[in-house]
Amino acid sequence: MKIGKRTLPVPVPVRIIGVVLLMVPMLSGCWDSLELDKRAVVLGISVDEADSGAAEEESEVSHLKGKFPAPKNDMIRLTAQIALPGRIPLGPGEGGGVDAKQTVWPIEVTGHTVDDALMNLQQQISSRLFFGHLRIIVVSEAVAQKGLQNLNDYFRRNSEVRRTTWMLISEGKAKDLMTAAPKLGRLPTLYLITTMDQAVKMGKFPNNFLGSFWSDSSKKGQEAYLPYVELKKDSNVEIKGLAFFKGDKMNGVTKPFEIAAFMSIKGWNPAGYRGFVPVDGKDGAVNLNATYRKSKIEAEIRNGRPHINVSVQLEVNLEEKTNERIFIDNPDIIREIEQADRQAAGKMYRAFIDKMKEEGSDIFGFGEHIRAKEPHYWDRNIKTKEKWQEIYKDVPVDVSVKIHIRRIGMKTR
Repeated sequence: MKIGKRTLPVPVPVRIIGVVLLMVPMLSGCWDSLELDKRAVVLGISVDEADSGAAEEESEVSHLKGKFPAPKNDMIRLTAQIALPGRIPLGPGEGGGVDAKQTVWPIEVTGHTVDDALMNLQQQISSRLFFGHLRIIVVSEAVAQKGLQNLNDYFRRNSEVRRTTWMLISEGKAKDLMTAAPKLGRLPTLYLITTMDQAVKMGKFPNNFLGSFWSDSSKKGQEAYLPYVELKKDSNVEIKGLAFFKGDKMNGVTKPFEIAAFMSIKGWNPAGYRGFVPVDGKDGAVNLNATYRKSKIEAEIRNGRPHINVSVQLEVNLEEKTNERIFIDNPDIIREIEQADRQAAGKMYRAFIDKMKEEGSDIFGFGEHIRAKEPHYWDRNIKTKEKWQEIYKDVPVDVSVKIHIRRIGMKTR
């Protein structure tokens, strides 16, 4: 309010009211809080096929028999690993091999879908299921071969599920991984997480979380993949290969050493695989350890057809030799070993690419390179993921490899 040239100050109470109104929204942050002991914290989930008697075992929670019929699809058996409050060892006082029954509560339920099975599980537990600490999802090979559309749809829409969760494909029953008692881990879930995280750090497997799997699945010019694991007799877990998909269905499994070929073609580091290379005329072989990878994938159109060029460069260390007649201080022998390794690696990469082409599973993302470099050709001739799956089998791929032995080990005199 102005009187002449003077301006009257705003009354103090109005300023205070304005500050209070601005602070009110900040004071409502805990209106929907829930205490930890009121939550059922789910650490891991496994999904298997249900047996023939699962329909009789299932409670009528989401449907009534004869009135609200359930879906006709095959039923699943879901095992949830729930943390027991105050039982999980957090400090260094206890060693590995802790009985899983003392720290977690594995519960089995059946259902027609993932949502249906978890609804049946919630009916049996007083606390609300919480998926904010879900770190492992294990799916049996039998379920993955039928398709993961329902599983992906449920967890992708669940805001509590982290995109950094690991999803694994198991060779046998997935529930066995939820009840195992590994000697090097305190919990089956934590041991599985450590297994995969260390495999990434040592260059044994790509850093492929659940979010990456969903991203690859949604691309028109690429297929997705997941770790393929097996539970051994002593509850240790072996990464037996890479489970590759075609659409939402598992299409096959690679061998463990073919993971090295895949990571080399993609140029992913660190490199952590070793291989034997024979030395001609020496009746022996040397063991080479890859330490660094670099690759370049180029896409072009030749004579109206897509063409892919892959260039791979590897740096390796010579770890050991199997014959004393192999003199690794001889430059000619070193060049001979590099040449032999280059030929062996190139042959393996081409064979692996041909294998994926026969399966129609483009886990390399060659189609995405075509989309990026030749968008007009893609929009005019391919357009869809299904069309690329058909064309991909006949796309020529040229591979060139360069090998450089960086170190040849150490010796004492």
